[in-house]
Amino acid sequence: GIVFQNPDLQLFANTVEDEIRFSLKNLNFTKTELENQINLTLEKFKLKKFQNRTPFTLSGGEKKRLAIASIMCRNPEIIVFDEPTIGQDAEGVEFIRNLIKEKHSEGKTIIIVTHDIEFAIDNIPRTILMADGLIIADGPTNKILSQDQILNIGSLISPQLIILSKFLIDSGIKVPDDVYLKENMIQFLGSFFKEKMEISEGGKF
Repeated sequence: GIVFQNPDLQLFANTVEDEIRFSLKNLNFTKTELENQINLTLEKFKLKKFQNRTPFTLSGGEKKRLAIASIMCRNPEIIVFDEPTIGQDAEGVEFIRNLIKEKHSEGKTIIIVTHDIEFAIDNIPRTILMADGLIIADGPTNKILSQDQILNIGSLISPQLIILSKFLIDSGIKVPDDVYLKENMIQFLGSFFKEKMEISEGGKF
């Protein structure tokens, strides 16, 4: 399944409910099963209150969510997202992040086309970086996005956590390899400053 960058190129039905119904109608559901699946999808993607609205009256973020729902309801084995975070607020990005993690844990193949390096560093384990139609790097996301030469070729800027990690290292602080993840950086800094405070209170700092 492919989720387009611009949902207006993907949506066409008269109502939000019909958009989901069209995606499901060839999956051999009984009428009852079909209606149940439609309702489950609308609930999961927080679209129930819009079910009788035309998709083209929704906000950009809501359209994107509907486009994703219309693909996900078919439970495809391979899912391609084209710039999934564009037009999404913080809540929308978090929803997409959790959805990607859920599908990945189910063994689905997830391909994400994105320029959102902050989203990539925190959610995508492997990156294939392209420039001018050519592959210029392929490997662990944190390794690729920490190499200035590669980023310059791809006209990208280092993620904030990579910049912070380099600053700490340049300041003489030993930083573990996995702190490019937000949760790990928070945990590391918490432990680091707690240790410094304990040393200071003990009169050894």
